Amino acid sequence: MKVVILCGGLGSRLAEETKLIPKPMIKIGKIPIVHHIIKFYQHYGFKDFILATGYKKEFLERFYKKEKKIKCVYTGKKTLTGGRLLRLKKYFKKNEIFCVTYGDGLTNQNLKKLFSFHKKHKKIATLTAVRPPARFGELDISQHRVKKFQEKPQLKNNWINGGFFIFNYKIFNFISGDKVMLEREPFNKLAKKKQLMAYKHYGFWQCMDTMRDKKVLSDLWKKKQAPWKKK
Repeated sequence: MKVVILCGGLGSRLAEETKLIPKPMIKIGKIPIVHHIIKFYQHYGFKDFILATGYKKEFLERFYKKEKKIKCVYTGKKTLTGGRLLRLKKYFKKNEIFCVTYGDGLTNQNLKKLFSFHKKHKKIATLTAVRPPARFGELDISQHRVKKFQEKPQLKNNWINGGFFIFNYKIFNFISGDKVMLEREPFNKLAKKKQLMAYKHYGFWQCMDTMRDKKVLSDLWKKKQAPWKKK
């Protein structure tokens, strides 16, 4: 199964670092965060990766130029998340199931259980719902089905979109172009059609949205307490 990692954003909240390098190349310890994500997926047997690049793409291309199973695909500098995914459509076959995640989030969830959950429910899309360190898209969930998706509201239900998605090929029918944010119109339409499921993860999840977030992850790595690290 292929894994798409969204690596093209500007990372403006980490501007002191992203002036020089793209956000997924910011290091946790001595390893870029995107490579932590790749190693996490590899632990569960995933082998084929597509990095949807944009801003400062050359850094990712240089880092992975000798990796046959890690493909960097330029998806535009200002393309939004849904648009980046749509630009990769040609790499997938009809009815193919694949993983998508952000290039700045780490977790300790069991990806095999996530995949089993997706197969069991037979819907177009599954996302990982996590309990915050706050600030993101809130989910209204009923019996694991997403009833409503709200991008960055005041939290009420304490479940947010943590990425780590599984989609089937039909997801492309919900994205119309570069200016589509995956987390808005497509997810809202999927929710209304009862085609968006939420896999609730109660364990560790942390994105790297700010310098404070980076410090949290770096401190865990230094102390050898990184929950995402597999032996």
